[in-house]
Amino acid sequence: MITLREYQKECVDLIDSKENGRYLIQMATGLGKTATFTHINRKGRVLVLAHREELITQPIKYYDCPVGIEMASNTCGDEDVVIASVQSLAHRLQKFKKDEFDTIIIDEAHHAAATTYMRILDYFEPRLVLGFTATPNRGDKQRLDHIFQEIIFQRDLRWAIENGYLTDIYCLRVNVGYDISKVARRMGDFAVGELEEAMNQEAVNNAIKEAYTKYAKGQTLIFATSVKHAQAIAEKIDGAVAVTADTKNRSELIERFTNREIPVLVNCMIFTEGTDMPLVETVMIARPTQSDSLYTQMVGRGLRLYPGKEKLTLIDLVGVTGKASLCTAPTLLGIDLDTVPSSKQDEIQGDLFDLPDIVVEKSDCVESWIRNVEFVDLWAKAQKYNTFGVNYFKLPSGDLKIQTKTFKYIIPAQDELGKTRFVGETVDMQTALDMMYKYLCENYPDERAIWDVNIAKKWGHKPATPKQLDYIYKRTKCRYENLTKLQASQILNRLCY
Repeated sequence: MITLREYQKECVDLIDSKENGRYLIQMATGLGKTATFTHINRKGRVLVLAHREELITQPIKYYDCPVGIEMASNTCGDEDVVIASVQSLAHRLQKFKKDEFDTIIIDEAHHAAATTYMRILDYFEPRLVLGFTATPNRGDKQRLDHIFQEIIFQRDLRWAIENGYLTDIYCLRVNVGYDISKVARRMGDFAVGELEEAMNQEAVNNAIKEAYTKYAKGQTLIFATSVKHAQAIAEKIDGAVAVTADTKNRSELIERFTNREIPVLVNCMIFTEGTDMPLVETVMIARPTQSDSLYTQMVGRGLRLYPGKEKLTLIDLVGVTGKASLCTAPTLLGIDLDTVPSSKQDEIQGDLFDLPDIVVEKSDCVESWIRNVEFVDLWAKAQKYNTFGVNYFKLPSGDLKIQTKTFKYIIPAQDELGKTRFVGETVDMQTALDMMYKYLCENYPDERAIWDVNIAKKWGHKPATPKQLDYIYKRTKCRYENLTKLQASQILNRLCY
């Protein structure tokens, strides 16, 4: 049995005070969510749901009672705790009574909206459903409000670093020249086979070696796309060792790495989770991913504190991605780079908590202003929200900013349950949009031409006028040809107000 930290005790006590309900708990990678949920007081049998083998076996060591496994050829008995593979359990539900479990715990709960999870949750009738997640998700991609009723505990990465539980991060972007623009996507991420073929190139691996030599500090952990890719990178770097699923002496290698006898470990999906690595000073991501959870797990290997370690150096190795949205350092803070022109994305580097301001600065440009209506429309359509045509400017954080000649307000990004803060209260995002539209209609009707993009859309498809283009040139010193009236008005709104 381990001794829980104060915030872990606080979380456990809060959960123990709950009776019936479905609750979400957010804890940053490295803060010990597994240790936390295994210490919740049991009032009956407990079911833990996970979708990966390492997540299924990892909690066993923390429990003080018999634990059964429901996965592949493994089947449970009458143990106090059952840890189940979602894929396996979904086909074995009839083995269990509907009220079999008092509590269901969902590890990596941001996956809970998937069909297999829903089949399980619809079948059972537990007292509590508790979702644990480390992935920053502001609810733009997948809301969880149809599963959980409330977020009851939050400790994010900023809190963890500022309170001395995890190390600070210095973030770099290095273009190593790969091209994954034609790599297919499967199940929310790049197809592994095609990704390996695109990444495991002589020129790319030479560039990875050069990036390591130039930027890495101290003990370095590199994530590769495949076993062959890991071996190819290790061959390039003096003293580096590739670690794969076939490596028998992993614990010995980690010990030698921690003792600084091995400078670099290159791995393929081995050190993403559940591995105790006391010393990692640099993490290099040579495994491009669109999965927030995989990215945060890779970076998480380097967040542990260690004597003499000032901060983690995080090196995102980037290249050509086409329309794919690649997870990089801003992902750790729930920030996307969609609003940042590709020509400026390589400038987004520095201390982690400086990145939001840098991203805003780089996205506050004509290219983003022009596309803003498209950004907002796509977001509203995906979330099934009605913005009433209010001319919001969508910030990289997900916040919605409205600005006229005399009025300015920001609606914070929604959380996983579709909630935001509006005039000091927590409300549904659609409620906030409704209230803002009503407020603008009642108080700023004379400025409607600025805040109501529907007006501009009626004539916005026509070419921009010479007067508009001349004023834009006067303010920006750049000539923008082929602008529509709507695009020009978006630029002028930002320049003038």
